[in-house]
Amino acid sequence: MISIPEILQTEAEAAAVIRLTVPRSEMRKAFGPAVGELMAALADQGVKPSSPVFAHHLKMSPDTFDFELGVKVAAPVKATGRVKPGGLPATKVARTIYSGPYEGLPSAWGEFDAWMRANNHEKAESLWELYSVGPQSTPDPANWRTELNRPLKT
Repeated sequence: MISIPEILQTEAEAAAVIRLTVPRSEMRKAFGPAVGELMAALADQGVKPSSPVFAHHLKMSPDTFDFELGVKVAAPVKATGRVKPGGLPATKVARTIYSGPYEGLPSAWGEFDAWMRANNHEKAESLWELYSVGPQSTPDPANWRTELNRPLKT
């Protein structure tokens, strides 16, 4: 389900983001329109994304997602509407790749967290998913790839 995880140091990366706090059950409804809004704002500013879309979860609770939906950018972004400049942090992370449809992500995170516990890695509160291959690339969910990143406590 997931690739063999690795531990690495990330570099800080600039991004354009929209902060969303939504009930878990509303995630799919909120995600698509926010991606459209983000891409339209970047197009208006002449800024091209330098990565696929990511979701940087800042706080996790059983019933609410508090996250930044974003894309990495190589040029500065001006705040407009809900779109703001943001970024992904420079930090030590455990990283793996999940292959399959988005419905399998909760199980993939469970498998990843079990690996972290078994290998004595203490996870920090946040995490991010980068949707490297998805419906924008191929209609077959079996070919989708999601990069899972879990910052570690130092």
